[in-house]
Parts: sequence; structure tokens; C-alpha cells
Amino acid sequence: MSLEHVTVTGGGVLGSQIAYQSAFKGKAVIIYDINDEAIAQVKKRVNGLRDSYKNDIKATDGQFDAGLGRLSFTTDLASAVADADLVIEAVPERPSIKHGLYQNLAKMAPERTIFTSNSSTYVPSTYMEDTGRPDRFLNLHFANQVWKNNTAEIMGSPKTDPAIYQQVVQYAREIGMVPIELKKEQPGYVLNTLLIPLLDAGSYLWGQDIADPHTIDKTWMIGTGAPMGPFGIMDLVGLRTCYNITKEQQGDDPKAQPYLEKMKAMLDEGKLGRESGEGFYHYPNPEFADPAFLKA
Repeated sequence: MSLEHVTVTGGGVLGSQIAYQSAFKGKAVIIYDINDEAIAQVKKRVNGLRDSYKNDIKATDGQFDAGLGRLSFTTDLASAVADADLVIEAVPERPSIKHGLYQNLAKMAPERTIFTSNSSTYVPSTYMEDTGRPDRFLNLHFANQVWKNNTAEIMGSPKTDPAIYQQVVQYAREIGMVPIELKKEQPGYVLNTLLIPLLDAGSYLWGQDIADPHTIDKTWMIGTGAPMGPFGIMDLVGLRTCYNITKEQQGDDPKAQPYLEKMKAMLDEGKLGRESGEGFYHYPNPEFADPAFLKA
């Protein structure tokens, strides 16, 4: 069965991207978020993708507008999932929020609905019993800037039905993603298992005042040829997400306290990364993109 009616719960940086990419590729998509203020922010994020789609994948205004036409928004969870073939959960990485959401979804969604999570860190087994349908639940994880960094990491639990898994693999292909099929549960999937140690190391160097973020990024970029360093990546991911994940996983580690405090101060100042126009760099023209950044 083709998955044509899609609900994305949570319209943050990635949720809004996942929803729009699905609509851009022809799916009927509903974005659910908690209140009207949140929905207004989601609409702003989605409309802000136009230039990226035009510049990065050469989409026309007509194509972008057609995608917008397949997208709708609501603050009512029951109506959001009433006709859903697929739900993609993209709410904050807080277990209390996720457990409650899945328990509500289990009561509201049709029996046919497949549930997936975009969680960066939690494996499907963490929430599968909350869904009331562990055989129809798995993780579907996207990289930021989904239209360009088009991987979709797909991870089932031991209870996931293999046929359901393959339906989600096919869905990923239909929306322009390269499916990355994991054979077993792994916190962080493939991408973040590789990436998180880099971000942690950069954060430690910053937190201990060993080097400033620009110097750390410059070192990584010159030494490896990478297009950005750990702090440029954190700006892209969003500092709220980075902070929440680090606090959840390393909140009791004394080594993490200095950079958690520094990051919290940035959040309090409204420096959220690319989303707000400022994080470790200034956007839309970050300092690391200037050719002079890497010169002596």
C-alpha cells in the first residue's frame, strides 16, 4: 500500500522540513503542533524554505507553491491523524512528551496507520508499547536540510513487521530520500553515531576554554576538507536540539557542565542557530563560508 496521507507531529526545524519535502513530492501532509503560536512559527519555517529549494535543487516557484498546496496545519491531534496512513513524530527529545503523544495517538489513529519517529537518540523499543501497535512502529530519521542531505535512516525494533519496514523504505524513496537500512537498533543510527563524538569533542574544547568555536571549526575544516566544523553543524541542527540531547544524555557528567551552561546562556539570548539568524555564526552569510575564514 502506498502511503499517501501523512501527518507530521511537531513542526520544528526538522519536522517542518520533513513535512514540506513530503508535500513537495506529492503527498497530502498535515502538520500538527500544540497551539496557534507554534503553528505560526511552523508556517514561517516552511515558507522560508523557498529560496533553499530554488537555489539547491533548482525548484521553480510553481513547484514550490504546488507543495504548499498539499500542506495543511492544525492544533487538533484527533483530526490530524483521522485519515493518516503514516505518522512521523518530530517532537522534542523529551521522553515525557513522546510517551504521552504515542499513548494519545494509539487511541486516535486508524488501525492501518503506521507510526514512525524521527528521534535522533531513542530506539523504537523505547516507545513501541505506548503505540499499541509495536508491529507498525519504527524510526525514520532525517538529516537536516532534507532536500539536499537526503538520507532517511530506517530502524525497526525486534517487533516491527518486516513488511511494514519495507513500506517505510519505499516511502523514503518516494519522497526523494536515500534509504539507510539498519539491521538492528542503534542509538544515534549510523549518522549520529559518527557525528556525536565530533560535536562532543568540540563542545568540550569550548567548555574548557581551550579554544573558541571559530578556531575549533577552522581546525577541523582545514584538517579534513569538511565544509563546516562542529559549531557550524550545531547551528544547522539547532542549539535547542543540541542542548536538550546533551542535557538528557550527559546532564550528570561534570565535563559537560561548562558547555551546557554556555549553551543555555546562548539560548536565553535567543541565539538558536540558523533558525534565528544567529548562533555561533551569523546568517544567512556565516563567517565560515567566507573564503578568508580558512586563510592565514
